[in-house]
Amino acid sequence: MSLNYVLVIEGPAYGDQSARTAYLFAEALLEEGHRLSRIFFYQDGVYNGSSLTAPASDEFDLVAAWQALAKQHDIELQTCVAAALRRGVVSEQEAEQNQLSGHNLATGFEQAGLGGLAEAMLTADRVIQF
Repeated sequence: MSLNYVLVIEGPAYGDQSARTAYLFAEALLEEGHRLSRIFFYQDGVYNGSSLTAPASDEFDLVAAWQALAKQHDIELQTCVAAALRRGVVSEQEAEQNQLSGHNLATGFEQAGLGGLAEAMLTADRVIQF
């Protein structure tokens, strides 16, 4: 039986293992034939959506990995807009709206409110938080 999952990620791309663990979990559930409809990055998890991360050449590029996974499996990548703005992860639209000098939301990510998470939770069979 195939299930529809939503992941909520609160850990940063680098600094602890929660986001990397979430990525490995996402790969595993997709390999098992499940659907992953949305990944919602909340609190420090919004750092996963920054286009300004530059890991060393011998390190795993988690931001690029999220982008590739989402593109390959048609997964929505959403950062909480309020948490992202507080942490300097800003979309082009939010930069313009808040009169900021630039934007750095990585390609393939979008910013959404908690309503986006609530909507995803209503349609998911399972919600897993990391």
